[in-house]
Amino acid sequence: MRRAELASRIEHTALGPDVPTERVRRLCEEAIHHGFYGVCVNPCHVALAKAVLKEQDATGRVKVVTVVGFPHGTSVGAVKAVEAERAIRDGADELDMVINVAALKERDYARVLEEILAVREETRKSPRPVALKVILETALLSDEQKVAGCILAKAAGADFVKTSTGFGPGGATVEDVKLLKGAVGEGMGIKAAGGIRTYEQAVALIEAGADRLGTSAGVQIVEGAPE
Repeated sequence: MRRAELASRIEHTALGPDVPTERVRRLCEEAIHHGFYGVCVNPCHVALAKAVLKEQDATGRVKVVTVVGFPHGTSVGAVKAVEAERAIRDGADELDMVINVAALKERDYARVLEEILAVREETRKSPRPVALKVILETALLSDEQKVAGCILAKAAGADFVKTSTGFGPGGATVEDVKLLKGAVGEGMGIKAAGGIRTYEQAVALIEAGADRLGTSAGVQIVEGAPE
């Protein structure tokens, strides 16, 4: 896979608890330079990232992605909805929300669906398109639970399912991407995230069905790709 095509699928990510504002600025600059799809930042950095990109990227091509209920998904649904509303107001183009993993594992599907719908409703209120990705944290789930999470995300009208937060016990795998793709079909996207460090990993995940990659190693990955 050529460098430009691969870069266009990468969400250049910095979600640690100690990310300084200077790193956010550099993240945006790197995204513009390398042609990444977007930057994925903590909610407190959305407005900054939007301002930096507006100042330095006249095309407006690079998107701002942020997280909701991150990293454990244990906020109540109403709080996730408030987080979503504020992130959209600050300029987020896409939201990656973490489901209530315990509720999914306990088959409390109504609660999981209600929370996704609450966040989806906030995106629909926006005067501009805002995509919603649902993070399943696949390393904590059985295959049956992963499929159930996909079905709920699709029922709620989400745009993507996402494998992992990057802060759980495991990250994206080819097997999980194939499973999720089979569960959601062609109508939804798959974002692979967590532990993606090399060009070879990135290509394998895309070939398995991933439409987007969330990684903090985006520069390293594309520099390993053929021109």
